[in-house]
Amino acid sequence: MTQAVAVAVPGQLLGPADKYSAGAGTHIHEANLYSSLLGTVAVAQPEKVPGPAKRLTRITALAAGNNGSNNNSGGGSSSNTLPTISVSRSGVSEKREVLPEVGNVVLCRVTRITPKHASVAILVVGDTVLEAEWQGLVRVQDVRATEKDRVKIYESFRPGDIVRAQVISLGDQANYYLSTASNELGVIMATSEAGNPMFPVSWKEYKDPETGLGEPRKVAKPF
Repeated sequence: MTQAVAVAVPGQLLGPADKYSAGAGTHIHEANLYSSLLGTVAVAQPEKVPGPAKRLTRITALAAGNNGSNNNSGGGSSSNTLPTISVSRSGVSEKREVLPEVGNVVLCRVTRITPKHASVAILVVGDTVLEAEWQGLVRVQDVRATEKDRVKIYESFRPGDIVRAQVISLGDQANYYLSTASNELGVIMATSEAGNPMFPVSWKEYKDPETGLGEPRKVAKPF
């Protein structure tokens, strides 16, 4: 049985490798599965072996007088019982004209930062990949729910980051106003100054696995 669960962007964490098998469109890094492309995530449950086949195998094993071997083979098959997680471009909703609305959760790419806000291009609304990119702003007061007076944009976002945010206002004629003030919102994919994909190590930091250096971000809650 296959179940589509979400839309993922490249580098997005999908789950731990000890709970899922890597399927098409995914890769493993440090015991976690990540998306390798933009597409729909699907989880395929392992197929159950039909009852008659199981009985036949068991009878054969008993007839051979090798009960212990039969038990061991049952345990060995557990490695094949993990659900397979995959990402498919063909599963992404067809691009169509969609306008972000207040309350929508969106995926966006940071294009520019200033001391007062981060400018973003909205790429995905819900499960729909947009035909055209809409502009948005994450203002400094909308980055976090607490300690708003201590927030610094350059410590929260950098150009190129992929951010999960929520539309809080239709804004002005040029921009939607977005918020990352919830735990599940914030940066979900970041590239270091050295050009390497990074992984989150805390709510406030991503780390470059190649250089070992950390960089500040407003990190989204891991899956």
